Amino acid sequence: MVSDAEEALVQEQLEAVHDHHSDAHEDDIVSIALPAAEGEEDVFGLAGTAVDGTQWTVGDCEFRFPLQSISKVVTYALALEDNGRETTLRHVGVEPSGDPFHSITFDDEHQRPHNPMVNAGALVAAYLVHGDTAAEKVDRILARLRAFTGVGDLAVDGDLLADQLAAADRNLAISYLMRSLGMIAGSIEDNLLVYLSMCSVRLTTCELSVLGATLANGGTNPLTGENALDPQHVRDVVSVMMTCGMYDAVGEWTTDVGIPAKSGVSGGIVAVMPGRLGLATFSPGLDAHGNSVRGQAVFRELSARYGLHMFASPDQTRFGRLRRTGGPRLTRA
Repeated sequence: MVSDAEEALVQEQLEAVHDHHSDAHEDDIVSIALPAAEGEEDVFGLAGTAVDGTQWTVGDCEFRFPLQSISKVVTYALALEDNGRETTLRHVGVEPSGDPFHSITFDDEHQRPHNPMVNAGALVAAYLVHGDTAAEKVDRILARLRAFTGVGDLAVDGDLLADQLAAADRNLAISYLMRSLGMIAGSIEDNLLVYLSMCSVRLTTCELSVLGATLANGGTNPLTGENALDPQHVRDVVSVMMTCGMYDAVGEWTTDVGIPAKSGVSGGIVAVMPGRLGLATFSPGLDAHGNSVRGQAVFRELSARYGLHMFASPDQTRFGRLRRTGGPRLTRA
């Protein structure tokens, strides 16, 4: 269990990092992806949830924002559970694409999208989720998202969904091309509705950190004790987050930060430290790759300053004195 002293130390460290980046990076912002987020550039939340349920929040952690591409994590998780690893892999790969998330490119050798963290792969993952109707699929993925976060009233924002459906030409083009190539079948519009419905669910930075902590805890929600995903599928989900979760900037992220993560164009980032904790940030200003500028800066500092990189040596780890061996428990050195 996290001691009171340990909890206070982590809070102090997160506050220091948040303060450091609160008034920085405005010149690095290329875009705000969602028109409704214009004027919200200063919204900035940072949260963490440990595998024992201890939580830390700094800044605007109760501000609700759309999941967008972070929802791909949960959709892929349910596709794996419904179909098994091998069948899922036949339909969507696990290799970085090297292209922007909305590119109309595929793994031509295997006739499948490169991975489930780009739009083409996420559309296939939505297709693979079991359900007789689009509504049934949405309900099943939404129920799984509630299990991951422990938030029982998460729902699709209908107004946001309508806006996204009205601007879905590129995803429609990807979908029709994939159907022509035999990668998906059935109603393109229904499948797109499933995908965009999950992108349109709003949650807070704190709730997002619980999703990360559930993955860090082997698929069991540390707040509710509910099992959200079998551990064998957790491994695959977190692995794909590591290799594909930060769009076409994932190589730089893996080198600089070294923590499995998934971003969304609304400005959220969720990261998973297996056996330890989930971390999440929200700030809507994006770089050219579609990743939150402040969020990336926060994780780079956490990794460099406190030794959270997955390949950091034990003597480099100073974040709350996280123990690197002997189990998931946080311990004061």
